[in-house]
Amino acid sequence: MENHPPARYERAVRKAQADGRIPALAVALHRADREPWVLTVGDSGNPEHPLGPDTRFRIGSITKTFTAVLVLQARDDGLLDLDDPIAQHLSVPAHGDATIRRLLSHTAGFQREPYGDIWDTLQAPGDEEVLAQLDRAERVLPNGRRYHYSNLGFAVLGQLVAKLRGGSWAEVVSERVITPLGLGATTLDAPPQAAVGYVVDEFSDAARPEPQTRMGGAAPAAQLWSTAEDMATWGAFLADPATADPRGRVLAAATLDEMRFPATVTNEALWLAGFGLGLIIEPQDRFVTHVGHDGAMPGFLASAYGRRGGPGLPAGLGCGVLGSSGTARVTNELVHELLGLAVELDPAGIEPWRIAPPAPQPYRSILGPWFSEGTPFVFSWHDGALRARLAESAADVPPAIFEPVPGQPDVLRTVSGREAGELLRLTRDEAGVVVRMHWATYRVTRVQEGFDGGAASDGGFDA
Repeated sequence: MENHPPARYERAVRKAQADGRIPALAVALHRADREPWVLTVGDSGNPEHPLGPDTRFRIGSITKTFTAVLVLQARDDGLLDLDDPIAQHLSVPAHGDATIRRLLSHTAGFQREPYGDIWDTLQAPGDEEVLAQLDRAERVLPNGRRYHYSNLGFAVLGQLVAKLRGGSWAEVVSERVITPLGLGATTLDAPPQAAVGYVVDEFSDAARPEPQTRMGGAAPAAQLWSTAEDMATWGAFLADPATADPRGRVLAAATLDEMRFPATVTNEALWLAGFGLGLIIEPQDRFVTHVGHDGAMPGFLASAYGRRGGPGLPAGLGCGVLGSSGTARVTNELVHELLGLAVELDPAGIEPWRIAPPAPQPYRSILGPWFSEGTPFVFSWHDGALRARLAESAADVPPAIFEPVPGQPDVLRTVSGREAGELLRLTRDEAGVVVRMHWATYRVTRVQEGFDGGAASDGGFDA
């Protein structure tokens, strides 16, 4: 019996809207080989603009991922170093030793919110106040001690990039991220087609509209509005920038690789999620992660994630889920369900294997089995690169991949996988055949040897 992915997607969305009692729910799936799939269920609460694909929702803390991208852009442009203390770039009355890297990964120990009870007053401090009041904000944990989520930290990062770029944060994020990626429905403030956000009563089917709170100087942490389709595109960009932004107009793919590497876990005992540089990393199946962020504001919950790794993964797979209830946690669960369904029900096509050119002559004598530390490895040439893997590794374990070091014909750099960053040095005999290698300084030989250089097969004992 044939699966019908859109029907399965729609059932999952409709079930989440009903079970979660979400007044309006908008969902989109983005992938490079299909038109976007978009579905809305419910009522916008806005009589002049019924619910549809262009309905706007608050995306809350997904905004932080935009700010994080701006910070890494500034790093790549030479305007800052991630290990700079913020006092090197901003005039602050306290906590100036907090580094940019620590603020991005929520490990600087800053209290969660800017000074004052802003969720009681619904009055956020302005741009200058956020920084001027840092001496009234606590460092609730020692610097680098552990993960502690902080809107204040990202408010400071937003003011940092605004100063470095010579404009407001809103101007900079629009010019340098939103416009280049074509996210035309992502805006600072609510447009006329905005959905109404609600708090839904726990014990009845009543719902109360929530106020539209402006975040002021904390806008870089939570201010933006958007559509599900824009957020699915954003999730695809965070996970697969080489597909979503092939010219690197917004950020180099290698920089997003850096942002996605976990800097901390959110719970020391349950390693269910981690934080990179402004991004949440949620492990799924074996070697599969979802990368993005969730958001919450009065009356709204949102999620934007992209999927990485695993068999059947389509290029540029991202999902956006936006809901108009501030309490329906199913909103944040649905995004992961849909990304999984997209691969299960509609996997990427299987490309036929084709004959390719052989390995370059200088590397052909490397191919085949070797031993290091007594353990068997296999070196091979695929997709235009030298690779190595443990002989016993499962097929889905990513191999080590090497690239030649310019100007050193017999030295290669490990660019990914096992021993990433380390050198592979080749030793040849008089005929030019590679007879020995050193990988991360460990000897690599054709026969199994002990660390004294003796063959394991010799035994080492007299008869």
